Amino acid sequence: MTGDFSVRARETLLTSHVFRVDRLVVEAPDGTLFERDVAVHPGAVAVLAVNGRGEVGLIRQYRATVGRLCWEIPAGTLDREGESPLAAAQRELVEELGFAAGSWREIGRFMNSPGWTDQVMVVYEARDLVERPRDPDGPEERLAEVAWFAPEALRRVLLAEEALDSTTAVALHRIYGDFLDGR
Repeated sequence: MTGDFSVRARETLLTSHVFRVDRLVVEAPDGTLFERDVAVHPGAVAVLAVNGRGEVGLIRQYRATVGRLCWEIPAGTLDREGESPLAAAQRELVEELGFAAGSWREIGRFMNSPGWTDQVMVVYEARDLVERPRDPDGPEERLAEVAWFAPEALRRVLLAEEALDSTTAVALHRIYGDFLDGR
C-alpha cells in the first residue's frame, strides 16, 4: 500500500464472471479504521481504429447498465488467461468492427474510476486496417451497428447531450485533442 494507509483486512462479497467485489478494512495514518468496497477487475483494452480515410470506427451497442444504446470504440475485458493487452485489443477489433490492423500504438492507460474499482484501461490506436469477418461475442455485439466517423462528425458525437463512454472520450482526445474541442 502507498503512503501511510494500509489494508488490514479483505473480504470477498461477490464474485462474477467479469469482476469481484471486495470489502477492504483500511487503516489511515492517524489510526482510524474505515471500510471501502472495491470492484476488483482484471483490466480492459480499447481500440481507436482509424481507416485510410482518417475515419474512426465506432460500435453502437446496447448497454444494460444504462439501459440504452451507446456509441463506443471497440473494447473488452482482459478475461483470457495469458492474453496480453495487445492480443486482447487485436481480438476485440476483429470481434466488434471486423478489421485487423497492420499498425498498433499504445496511446494511453487510465483508471476508469479509482474511487470504486481498480480497473485499468489500456488504449491503442490501430491503423493500416484490413477487413475481416466480424466475430461478435454475445447478443449486444451481434446486434450492434458499426459506423465510421470523420473527425468533424466525431466532434458532434463528443458534444452531443447524451453521456459519452469515458474510454471513447479519452481515446479521441489523445489523438485529436484541441480539434475536437473546437479550438
